Amino acid sequence: MKGGAKVVIEQHRHEGVFIARGKEDALVTKNMVPGESVYGEKRISVEGPNEGEKIEYRVWNPFRSKLAASVLAGVDNIHIKPGSRVLYLGAASGTSVSHVSDIVGPEGVVYAVEFSHRSGRDLVNMAKKRPNVIPIIEDARHPQKYRMLVPMVDTIFADVAQPDQARIVGINAQYFLKNSGNFVISIKASCIDSTAPPEAVFAREVKKLQEQVLKPREQVTLEPYERDHAMVVGVYRPAPKKKQ
Repeated sequence: MKGGAKVVIEQHRHEGVFIARGKEDALVTKNMVPGESVYGEKRISVEGPNEGEKIEYRVWNPFRSKLAASVLAGVDNIHIKPGSRVLYLGAASGTSVSHVSDIVGPEGVVYAVEFSHRSGRDLVNMAKKRPNVIPIIEDARHPQKYRMLVPMVDTIFADVAQPDQARIVGINAQYFLKNSGNFVISIKASCIDSTAPPEAVFAREVKKLQEQVLKPREQVTLEPYERDHAMVVGVYRPAPKKKQ
């Protein structure tokens, strides 16, 4: 996709996310490291407001990122915007993390937790060029192992594809998510129960989240980008402390 006169960049209703209008419309984020691709994605350069200025955007592929899929599926709020502090569980090699890094920008931070050392190597290499990404090669089941590295965050995004992922998000929320902070969790039905219909699995997971003092507010399915996946978004509010 070539930039220039044929492409018009429009602000998406999600702050920090854009649409490139051209021959084919594409979801894009503003590249925090102009001139660099992370995973071979297309880049679009357009004229900036100042003479001779170029602004570069990266195409955000919904088939490679569940967060992008949820934006295109019409999710009401991803709770990730410029300046946000995000704890990203299940960072893998950093494909989606790099776009979250673009969205939160230089004022925000992404604490990216990944258990696999192989994926973690790619994540660490990507983070070398993006000072707002803090790679953490640890198991998200044990947040106490990285509690010294992560302050309170605005949002937890989770894509861990584990049967106990509701518990994993809950325990990380207890450590790191501020009161009335938000969570965004990608649920893959077959990872949790491959015998039950996806809708039944999603409903059970929502119930488990509620048990963790996580209040789901919204749910979207990620068809046609991901089969049998849902994104659940909600708010974290621990119970008020009882008066002595």
